[in-house]
Amino acid sequence: MRYDPSNFYIFAAANPSLMPTLRQLFLRHVAQTNDMPLLLEIERAEGCWLYDSSGKAWLDLVGGISVSALGHRHPKVVEAVKSQLGQYMHTQVYGEYVLAPQVKLAELLAKSLHTLPFPEGAKALNSVYFTNSGSEATEGAMKLAKRYTGRPEIAACRNAYHGSTQGAASLMEPTTFSQAFYPLLPGIRHIVFNREEDLKKISPNTACVIVETVQAESGVHLPEKDYLQKLRHRCDETGALLVFDEIQAGYGRTGTLWAFQQYGVVPDILLLAKAMGGGMPIGAFVAPTEIMQSLSFEPPLGHITTFGGHPVCCAAGLATLQVLLEEDHISKVKEKEALFRRLLVHPAIREVRSAGLLIAVEVAGFPALRKVQLKCLDAGVITDWFLFDDHSLRIAPPLTISEEEIELACQTILRSLDG
Repeated sequence: MRYDPSNFYIFAAANPSLMPTLRQLFLRHVAQTNDMPLLLEIERAEGCWLYDSSGKAWLDLVGGISVSALGHRHPKVVEAVKSQLGQYMHTQVYGEYVLAPQVKLAELLAKSLHTLPFPEGAKALNSVYFTNSGSEATEGAMKLAKRYTGRPEIAACRNAYHGSTQGAASLMEPTTFSQAFYPLLPGIRHIVFNREEDLKKISPNTACVIVETVQAESGVHLPEKDYLQKLRHRCDETGALLVFDEIQAGYGRTGTLWAFQQYGVVPDILLLAKAMGGGMPIGAFVAPTEIMQSLSFEPPLGHITTFGGHPVCCAAGLATLQVLLEEDHISKVKEKEALFRRLLVHPAIREVRSAGLLIAVEVAGFPALRKVQLKCLDAGVITDWFLFDDHSLRIAPPLTISEEEIELACQTILRSLDG
């Protein structure tokens, strides 16, 4: 049979040796987001480990970008998904039916937030709007803040990442990943995280201030001194809503269930996603009922989603939160953070910054970082870098990582730095 480019698959079927590999099909048909994908062909995953078809194993220090807090395929999450699949999956557009997985997860989230010590005057975060992702949670919160306050402007921090959809991307500064898509939303004001004088930019025209409780994509930066308290005070002064993005920092990542617990400040809106579903896609924005209900009238259906709060994802989310509340993974985060910091000492390491098991290991620059990353990959350890910090290794493993696995990971990183 002669090769016909327009009929490749018929030709290849008759010549099995010419059938494209999975990697070739990936490059041909799956949309690419960069020109140097890692091209790992993952066949299965368990705990902190990924495996390819040949049996090669990788210790996963990235966890799907802080997603797999309980490790890959946690048995209680898998069982919850299987159980829900045996009952029903999608039923109807968001908010129309009373679905037990949604209700139970929303109730447990509200309870977990209600039991925290709230400063005087803080309103309970008791109303949950489920979304498909962190980006959609950001979009919903932006709309909610504008609707509730009637104001046109939103403030966000430089070097923060809140998602890639057009509204969320409008919050980005610098514009490295957004300028190609201009014009985006108007009315965005930028402040610098931890710079107190920038709080003056928050005005009576500001609907909300969206800030990561711990800045992740800048290379892990914590709020300094009483910065969050002063930010809360400025929002109260001007009537702006305070939105904490805990899409990466939430679900135990920093050593408490929610990172804001460590700073004595409660937001008006809380953004969640990533680890929320134990590996299933789900996000949420959470607010007091009196704020959230403004999306339900003038107009009704002020924010809707077809798949937000999908029953299977909510079942996985419920199991994930139950495990975190009932078992001792979060209580061990600080101890594991300390072990990473104690072991990651090397002349080539300029600084280690951390918030629990969200860790940045700074080296000389991107060429050095890329070299280390690829050496680690060859040695069976997966690391990454940050959107706004390409000279620091990202370490964000499952909270379930063992001391032995931490020691193995650090030994591998240090050997990679030696070369």
